[in-house]
Amino acid sequence: MSKSDGFAIASGVPGRDLMERAGRAVAMAVMQRHGRRPVVLLCGPGNNGGDGFVAARHLRTAGWSVRLALFGSLEALKGDAAWAASTWTGAVEPWSAGLLDGAPLVVDAIFGAGLSRKIDGEIGTAIDLVNERKLTVVAVDVPSGLHGDTGEILGRAVEAETTVTFHRAKPGHYSVEGLRRCGYLRIVDICIPDGALATIDPKTWLNAPPLWTHLLRRGDIADHKYARGHLTILAGSHATGAARLAALAGRRVGAGLVTIGAFPSTLTALQAAEPGNLIVEIDDAAMFERLLGDERRNAVLIGPGSGVTDRTRGAALAALAARRRVVLDADAITVFASDPDLLFGSIDGPTVLTPHEGEFRRLFPDLAGKADKLGRARRAAARSGATILLKGPDTVIAAPDGRAVVNIHASPALATAGSGDVLAGLIGGLMAQELTPFAAASAAAWLHGECARLFGRPGLIAEDLPALLPQALQSLSSFN
Repeated sequence: MSKSDGFAIASGVPGRDLMERAGRAVAMAVMQRHGRRPVVLLCGPGNNGGDGFVAARHLRTAGWSVRLALFGSLEALKGDAAWAASTWTGAVEPWSAGLLDGAPLVVDAIFGAGLSRKIDGEIGTAIDLVNERKLTVVAVDVPSGLHGDTGEILGRAVEAETTVTFHRAKPGHYSVEGLRRCGYLRIVDICIPDGALATIDPKTWLNAPPLWTHLLRRGDIADHKYARGHLTILAGSHATGAARLAALAGRRVGAGLVTIGAFPSTLTALQAAEPGNLIVEIDDAAMFERLLGDERRNAVLIGPGSGVTDRTRGAALAALAARRRVVLDADAITVFASDPDLLFGSIDGPTVLTPHEGEFRRLFPDLAGKADKLGRARRAAARSGATILLKGPDTVIAAPDGRAVVNIHASPALATAGSGDVLAGLIGGLMAQELTPFAAASAAAWLHGECARLFGRPGLIAEDLPALLPQALQSLSSFN
């Protein structure tokens, strides 16, 4: 965003014009979303505070009752912020708790997305009091205290009802803490010239169908099942439902065939289940390797219920050595916890790893626990050579070349046993249709969330998801 501002200014757009548009947009958001009431603007010592001065002016001109408090002195303001302050003719008050008496609407114009230090002292006290009183807050750019890049909470952060940001959303808006604290996110055009994004060449996107729907396979009159790909899934000795869920998802999303490789002891149970799943006996990794001698088996999924065993490890290494399109999930990630370098050194083809935070920690212990989820996923992808899908309400999909997508098209209802197996099957089914790992993981994450959205009521379980895929896929027609 700093580069975008700089590009605009270098292109002849005065910085004060950008600030005027930003502040006016904040005032408009207040007036459009809330009935007329007293407003207190809390302004910081930088450009975010300058936006607040402009918003205060527009609100007062519209007849609203406005008080403005500045953290710091007017004399210390610089550049465009000093200009904005000079346009405000009302009183500039120091911070005091009394400003919040009577439960006014609060405009948080203290710090923006560029803050990188922890908040304490007087400003920290003010933020704590705003949150404790559960006041309605409209935040400027980001809720103060939320790191714009990483989503980290810098000591504490405002809890906003609305956040008004400019030009483009910031990664922090879509982090877990951002989703909790930003409320309704309004993204405002402040007339930054069109060439800014081309100059910056961003590599981070919010996941949405326009990124990948054009890559999905369309019906062809000459199609046959092998043309749509053959996904092979390794089942385990106990939790065979995981492989069944993954297989259903792979078939529903378009794979032409799906085979489940099973232990002899589970063959009968699996054969008596969904008739469209092909079932073959796979007793050990050597049998799995021989199965891959059929080159039509172009995609492999290992992990859902496969067990943390030598068989799982050997099958994963065989699939990677055969340079199939490979998805490693759950047990197939954990099985390499004692030797992640063995896994990374074996990846030499299109591969997706789908860890949750615990599994991520097993493969990348030095990266785990850090707030910068985007950065962690990117470093993990570069190290492993695989596309990483790091799960959560703010799922991050990162490619080894640095591209990353944040997926928030999800639902808390997906926090149910088997949901991850469906997601892995979706990725495998899409990779069988020759989507790249990055596109397959991105599309699968969105479709997974769309199924939950379409269910639309309490009681969702993983078994419900595959049946909703036809409707989820149909919903993509509105993006074509």
